[in-house]
Parts: sequence; structure tokens; C-alpha cells
Amino acid sequence: MRHRTDTRTTLMASISSLGVATASASLALGLIALSSGSADARITRIEITKVEKPVFDGTAFGAVGQYEKIVGRAYGEVDPKDPRNAVIVDIANAPKNARGMVEYDTDVFILKPIDLAKGNHRLWFEVNNRGNMPAYESMTEAAVDDNNPTKAADAGNGFLMRQGFTILETGWDISAPKGEGRFTIRVPVAKNPDGSPIVGPSMEEFVVDNATTKRGRLTYPAATLDKSKATLTVRTRYEDAPVTVPADKWQYTDEKGTSISLASDAAFENGKLYTFVYQAKDPLVGGLGFAALRDVGSFLRNAKADDAGTANPLAGGIQYVYTACQSQPCRTLHDYLWLGFNQDETGKKVVDGISNWIGGSTGIFTNFRFGQAGRTQRQHIARWFPEFQGPFTNQVMLDPITGKTDGRLARCTASNTCPKIFETNSANEYWSKNMAVGLVDTKGKDLTNMPDNVRNYFISSMFHGGAFGAKGKGICQQVRSPLTPNAILRALIVDMDEWVTKGTEPPASRVPSASKGTLVSPLPQEKQGFPKLQGVTYNGRMHDGDLFDFGPDFDKGIMTILPPKHVGTPYPALVPKTDADGNDIAGIRMPDVAVPVATYTGWALRANSGDDGCDGAGQMIPFAKTKAERMMNNDPRPSLEERYTSHADYVSKVSAAAANLQQARLLLDEDVQAYAKKAEASPVGK
Repeated sequence: MRHRTDTRTTLMASISSLGVATASASLALGLIALSSGSADARITRIEITKVEKPVFDGTAFGAVGQYEKIVGRAYGEVDPKDPRNAVIVDIANAPKNARGMVEYDTDVFILKPIDLAKGNHRLWFEVNNRGNMPAYESMTEAAVDDNNPTKAADAGNGFLMRQGFTILETGWDISAPKGEGRFTIRVPVAKNPDGSPIVGPSMEEFVVDNATTKRGRLTYPAATLDKSKATLTVRTRYEDAPVTVPADKWQYTDEKGTSISLASDAAFENGKLYTFVYQAKDPLVGGLGFAALRDVGSFLRNAKADDAGTANPLAGGIQYVYTACQSQPCRTLHDYLWLGFNQDETGKKVVDGISNWIGGSTGIFTNFRFGQAGRTQRQHIARWFPEFQGPFTNQVMLDPITGKTDGRLARCTASNTCPKIFETNSANEYWSKNMAVGLVDTKGKDLTNMPDNVRNYFISSMFHGGAFGAKGKGICQQVRSPLTPNAILRALIVDMDEWVTKGTEPPASRVPSASKGTLVSPLPQEKQGFPKLQGVTYNGRMHDGDLFDFGPDFDKGIMTILPPKHVGTPYPALVPKTDADGNDIAGIRMPDVAVPVATYTGWALRANSGDDGCDGAGQMIPFAKTKAERMMNNDPRPSLEERYTSHADYVSKVSAAAANLQQARLLLDEDVQAYAKKAEASPVGK
């Protein structure tokens, strides 16, 4: 049984040794190799297929001027024998070129000032989400078609461009589907030494939230169509006993074994979780995605040209590199650091600052045989996949549950390549992913030894969301929350830049605290604080602290027990405490929450699936307009007329809340003005 997803060594002075995928050398020897500069992992060729200038219909962004777009593909190779690359699962089983190197290639998309000298010499490197660019959209509040900012409207508010950033997108995720401008990567298929296909167990989960789904696509092709070698089960909730679907009630849909369906082409049952365990073949070497992030970032920052003399389009123009992300790629960056990929082949640091938004406290299901980077655990879904695995913290520490001593920053600390880090999360990460395990020990007490290079922020009452909030109920019981984190994230980018370049300390961490009573158990409801509201179900459903056994080869990135064996729920499960309105008390309270017109939650419940968690959604439960209305509905929350004496009173309070955040360096002036303008236009108090 393994406590963390992957194969690697960790720092050991006071760190216990862990298994490594392809080597069993001692940590001391590993650190010598890491510091020797012997790695040969780099971009060997860059192809520029398109240059468009000016972009954004010629819009100029102040003194920075106009922008151009550069589109191409980067070709990289890594030495599978180097310890910095040997941590990639199945790298030894990947095909090699004549130099003994493993090759990959990836999309590259750059937006830069036409005159690079007028930019701020910062590379804003979005680690994209399944090939899409939601972090860019959050920063600019632009809805971009086909991941291809082109029109003036695609610049949105122009924030990144006005700041002078050069913007980079590159492929890293083997699960990112092709098409619609998504950024993709090509990596090799691992083979046995004799060239035969690698075969092993793999698992799929089909989450059905409609009455029309008839196909379940398999990530990897089936090695055999013998249905006795596979099992399909169905259940409603994660903890329910799975019911086996008889072999004559399902079928492979094609001779290549790439998908399954139910017999007679029936639709899967709405509201159910279907799990399919089968023998798969041809695993991709997905961990090369980490190398691509490292190598592309290092090339664009440091190289003059590729091996053939093609110039680096950013040569000499980048002083600092910041990554930004939303959700899935932030978990990728957790493992990127943990695996030591922020050190390039020359020993240099690649990324100076990481701004993670809604990455929780876990890693990603990438560096595994038959890995599936697109999976994400929540209270309802994907609970049998290896995401909720330690280390949950950036700092190195002992986990008494497993006896492992580890931390995400172990390797970069040893190589002196750790970046500055912002870990910013919503309430949904606590409810749907139990991210509190990254802030408390196994007894539920606050951790006090946070690394100096890390700040943790909590955006109160926020759901797992991005640029545009949500509309309507969707598959949830209540109207989903429309809140967005955009303004806070913009301010944090400015704070990160000042921290990295000037040494200016960023705002202090703001998170719920067990010792202060703002991080609590979800039950009983009275202790958590959420009010009893007519027509609103509260059942405390959250992601608990499970531990699983995936088999004896888990340390090698190979799972042999699927579904995994549940061996207990030893970790604390805690959520933010709310005030009497149901809004979270701790953290960064946006003006929407500090001066509310509704209750906003980071959790929601499904309209089907037995009141189970509604994935990443939150709720908006409006206050009554008048006292008479709220009393008629037995609503304990004061009405709008009881809270705000007039429209001017409401506008004044919103403006004051925004100004307080600006003083704390958590809101920029332009967003303070935007909040005031929005409040002025609202009907509250009129």
C-alpha cells in the first residue's frame, strides 16, 4: 500500500526513503546526481507555424503597445537514465531514438508584445486545463472561442496585456482531447523489452447525469474482448455496495475494444456511477507532461535557439516566469514540484512563482501506468482513483497514518529551485476534496510550520469556479452560485510579482482554523453553523479521509488492485464554519460575501443520486426582500430591508468592504471601482 501517487525518492535527513519507479539508489546518491548537471532534457527543435500581428484587432495596451500571436510546436527529448527523468513511470519502457533519448512533442502558443522590450519581461505560463485556458479567461474575463484569443473582445479587460505579460500555453495532458484549439502533447506508448504490448488492469468510471448516454469510452484499448476478463458494476453513491452488471447485459462496441455499451443499446441509468475494470494495453508515458512543462519553460526563458538554429521567439526577453492554473493543472503543479521538475538540465530554476487556484491538497493521476490525468475526485465522483494520496502538504512532515515522511517541496528544497507559491482555494475544495488535510495534522490540529515561500488563501463561500460563475440549477437542487474569484486572483498576481522581484512580503495567509473554531466538522449542522432554511437540504455530505490499497506495485506507479481495497477512513474531515447567514466566516470575504444579498455556499447537492454532492458547484440562496416575506417562510436570515436602510447604505457598505480588501492588497483599484459601480446599479434598497 502506498500513501502517495507516484514513484520517486524524497529528501532524507529527516525524511524516510520512498520507492522510485526505475531505481532503488539511496537518497544521497540521488541528490548527488541531481546536483551534477548531468541531465539531458531539453527542447531540440521548435517549429513556428503561424505568426499573427497585430492580434486583438490591433488593440494597443497603453505603453506596452500591440500584441502578436506565435503558434507552433516544440520537440523535446529526455534522457531516461538521468535521475531527474527516471521518476517518470515507464520511461525505461519507452522507445528511444539513436541517442538513447525518449522524445515527445507539444503545442506552443504565445501572446507577446510586438516590441518585447516594452513588456514587463515576465512570462505568464498558464498550465492549461484539459487543453483549455480558463485561467486566462479568469484574468481577462474574456470568453474565448476555440482557445484562440484573436479578436479585440478576446482580450477582455486586457489585464494581462496592460501589465505587459508574455502569455504561454503548451500541451502537457495526454488526456486532453484534440480539437477546438486545445493544447495537446504527443508522448510514446510504453512497450515490453521484447516489443510486445504492455497489458495490465485499468479502471473507468462513467458518471451518468442524463438519460441519453449510451457509450462509455475507454481511455486505453482493451487487451482482450473476453468479457470474463472484465467487470462492470453500478451504484448510486460512492459508499454503496456495487452491483455487478451481468456479462450478457453489456458489450464492447467495436473490435478494437475502445468503448462499451449496455445490451440492446440501452441508455445508462440516470444518476448512477458505473465502474468498469478490465485488462488494458498500450499505456502512454504520461509523466512526460511534467518534462514538457519544464523544458518548454526553460527553453523560452534561457535558450537563444534550437539545435538547428531556429531562434527562440522570446530570446533575452524573459526575466521571471510565473505559472497560473485553475483546478486540475494546479494538482499537476503539486506533482511537478514534488517530482523535482522545477530544475532544468543545467540545474536552474524554471518557475519563479506559482499561483494555484482551486488545486486543493492533492496531486494528479498522471504519472502512472494507465494514468488518466482528466480524473478528478469529488465527494460523489472518482473516489476509487488515486488522487487523495499524501503528501498533502508543501512542507516535509511525518504522516503517522502511513509512517511516511514526505512533502511536495522536498526535491526543490534539496536543489534550491523552489518557487514562491500561492495556494488559493474555494470552500468547495474542503467539501468536495477534503483539502483541510493540507492544513491540519492527522488529529485535526492546525499545522504551524508552514514554509516561508508559501501562502495559503481561502476565498470564503466560493465554489470550484472560474471566470463566469454559474447560472441556473443544472443538475443541482438549488440555483448555483454566480460568484467569481477573478478580482482576487488579479490582485494576487501583482502580489506575487512584487514578492518575487522586490522581496515584498505578500498578504498573510488567510484560511479557516481549527484552533479558532472556523474549521469544523460538517455535522451536527448546529456546530457547522449553516441555518435551517425552508426547502434547502443540509446533510453534511463531504469527501471523507479515506485510505486505499492499490496493490504492492503502487510505489512503481502500477496499480494491481482495482477497484482498490478500502482500508479505513483515518484522516480528519473538516469544513469552514459559517455565520448565521450560512456564509463562511474565515478567509478572504469578497464584498459579495461581506455585504451579502444571499447565502453563498461552496457545496451543493444533486437533484438525483440520493442527495449526494453536486461536484464543484455551490449555491445561491437569496435573502427575502422584506421582513414580512422572511417571516412567512420561517427564514432566520434578516431580509434585505432589515440589513440595509437605503440604497446608499448598501452601496456605502460594499464600497467600504472593497476598500478594506484593497488596503490588504487583495483587490486592485480598478476592481474596487467595479464593485462600487455594480452596487450602484443594483436594485438593493431602491
